[in-house]
Amino acid sequence: MSKGKVQTISGHRLPEPRVTLTAIWLAFVWIGLPILLLGGLLDLATQLIFGVCTGLWCVRG
Repeated sequence: MSKGKVQTISGHRLPEPRVTLTAIWLAFVWIGLPILLLGGLLDLATQLIFGVCTGLWCVRG
């Protein structure tokens, strides 16, 4: 982000935008979780269709 002129409202300085824990959590829920679920479903489909286990659960077992 470029540093511009400090914004004020009624003489009060506005805080700079920052990444919050809520933003990190929402990014995980909206982006990370669907990717993990889709990858797990693709691994399961590959195992059921071709009989080749490609998921992380194959490493342990």
